Amino acid sequence: MSVPTSPPTPPSVPASAEDLFRHSLRLLLDKDISGWVELWAEDGVLEFPFAPPGWPRRLDGKAAVADYMRRYPDHIDLHDFPDVRIHRTAEPGTVVVEMRGVGRLVETGAPFDMTYVAVVTIQDGLINSYRDYWNPLAVLEPGADFTGSAR
Repeated sequence: MSVPTSPPTPPSVPASAEDLFRHSLRLLLDKDISGWVELWAEDGVLEFPFAPPGWPRRLDGKAAVADYMRRYPDHIDLHDFPDVRIHRTAEPGTVVVEMRGVGRLVETGAPFDMTYVAVVTIQDGLINSYRDYWNPLAVLEPGADFTGSAR
């Protein structure tokens, strides 16, 4: 007699906006861009208010986010996110994050060191809105342009 097997359990969904954000950082360090994109809602919005000329200021939808990020690990090799500070807000599911990403630029081997402040909103367990206030000077270094921008 065979014993019926139970269906596989779905991957666990992080319990809070803080947990989901920390999980997203782990995926970026693991260079799992497809896993990172799967954390996004289909209609999620990624905004870059400080983007320099030639870089996108807004990406609408999961597909646009996936297209933007697909070449990221080929250009920026992230090693760590030291000093991550996640602040809860009065808005449920919204956090403000202060952090630094460090690594190297693949093309030149030069150090990569970017400071960020992000406002992230999670809805139904997925990233719905991500405003990324990153340092625009860091992407002007040779080898940092993973977007194919027309600068």
